[in-house]
Amino acid sequence: MKFLDQVKIYIKAGNGGDGSPSFRREKFIEYGGPDGGDGGSGGSVILKAERNLNTLIDYRYQQHHKAKRGDNGSGQNRTGKSGEDLILKVPLGTQVFEEDNKTLIYDFIKIGEEFTAAAGGKGGLGNTRFKSSTNRAPRKFTKGTPGEEFTIWLQLKTIADIGIIGLPNAGKSSLLAAITNANPKIANYQFTTLNPNLGVASYDDKEVTIADIPGLVEGAHKGTGLGIQFLKHIERCKSLLHMIDITDNDIKSSYKKVKNELKNYSSKLSKKRELIILNKTDLINKNEVKKIINDFSKNIKSEVISMSTLEKKSVSKIKAKLISYAS
Repeated sequence: MKFLDQVKIYIKAGNGGDGSPSFRREKFIEYGGPDGGDGGSGGSVILKAERNLNTLIDYRYQQHHKAKRGDNGSGQNRTGKSGEDLILKVPLGTQVFEEDNKTLIYDFIKIGEEFTAAAGGKGGLGNTRFKSSTNRAPRKFTKGTPGEEFTIWLQLKTIADIGIIGLPNAGKSSLLAAITNANPKIANYQFTTLNPNLGVASYDDKEVTIADIPGLVEGAHKGTGLGIQFLKHIERCKSLLHMIDITDNDIKSSYKKVKNELKNYSSKLSKKRELIILNKTDLINKNEVKKIINDFSKNIKSEVISMSTLEKKSVSKIKAKLISYAS
């Protein structure tokens, strides 16, 4: 499935139906009086957060959405049928912005949440409504009011307990595949991951939602590489899992590069709780692993552990750790 995290759409609620100017016309009833019914209300455009969606791609191909109009009223005081509401399904984590793409209108943070983005027009009044003691045969009726119409932006910010971050080719996708039900693309070259991947890890009857964020490079906060379009996907994560390739020539430099990008993008990101994993320990000697960890851990406040995604014990150990970082 293609991933799309921002889209502009036009929405139009249904107009209200017109009221009826009808008069009662029956045999033997000379002055039947008014019997015009009211018009039906127009349908509204409602956004609803769905569990099984993770992209806004459907709205790239259909950008105009209109709800049904209300039916007109008719004789015998019959009210017109209201137009059906139009339900637009969006992924959890979707934010709704005005046409300027800056003013936030609504933020979906719970499954099943609904937001009326455009309200349907009210139905017009039939002439029966205007009957009075001084006006027994009113011809007055009103038309339905127009439904609201807007151009809005939908932006998706992934909601996950833990976000996996790190430089390209640090092994983030391999970890996600090893500990969750996700099937991300895995290869030994930079930018294998071009879109955020979501997975759910289960351990001791507990579940943790994990997001694999595309690899960061220097200048990402300015739009370099895959840019800030993906940094926003870790803003909602409770904790960060920072993966580093232990075979890098300078792992401290690798660590600082990513931390600097987080800090430059948002000071809140750099302050999130963090678990550091030195990955690919299967490629070097065990004694060398201990030495690297000891050297790297100096002046590092976050917890540091090592692993190989190819070893089952390492994977189980990480799952147990993630439960505490997800709360």
